[in-house]
Amino acid sequence: MEVEPTTGAPVDAVPRRVPVRQPRALRRAGEKPDDDGFFWAPIEQVHWDGTPLRKEPKQRLRTPRRRRPARTPAPPDPIRGLAVLLALSLVAAFFAWVSAGPLWLAVGHSTAGTAVVTDCSGGGLTQRCRGIFTADADRFRTHGVRVSGVPAERTAAGSTLPARVTGPDADTAYADTGVGRHLRWLLGLLAVAGCAAGIVRWTGATLLADPRQRRWATGGGYAGPVLITLGFLVAAW
Repeated sequence: MEVEPTTGAPVDAVPRRVPVRQPRALRRAGEKPDDDGFFWAPIEQVHWDGTPLRKEPKQRLRTPRRRRPARTPAPPDPIRGLAVLLALSLVAAFFAWVSAGPLWLAVGHSTAGTAVVTDCSGGGLTQRCRGIFTADADRFRTHGVRVSGVPAERTAAGSTLPARVTGPDADTAYADTGVGRHLRWLLGLLAVAGCAAGIVRWTGATLLADPRQRRWATGGGYAGPVLITLGFLVAAW
């Protein structure tokens, strides 16, 4: 007698088709259900309890990701770093020079007086005015000083306006009032700080592999513009 391998029962005793209830949307064309609404599916397509077989989803085997080796930073280009260092140092020197005098005036190191305009040319940011500065109480008089912050309506020769200088040897008299006199030194020092950050960034100081050398290079990049600014402050005193 032939035995069914799964259940161990005789082959003739195992039903070849099993009733399975399916929704109308899943019924295949050409299949007619019984009166009870069941379909007789082949036994090879159902489980022992009559539920249809479903294909089990294949599980993907995740392969462990390989960690990329740490990339060693490339050494900075010396020619490019030197060019950036020189260019930004010159820009920092310019802004430090134009900010030194207004900074001393902002902290109170100044001498008040009167400036007489003798000549003006240009307008706006390109305005250039010259004149004679006379300190209060006629303590000293300076000829040919550059007069900064002259209003557009006061540029005629002979115009008189109050001004301040850092001392008898100053070559610029500042006639700025209000917020304008603080913007001169504030924006200038911000530009100097930006040049220092650019020197550190574009010369490759932060790309050095040795931590000690990186710290020294970064500190030197910031210290350069600071020393330039201090030098111009001493000269403008």
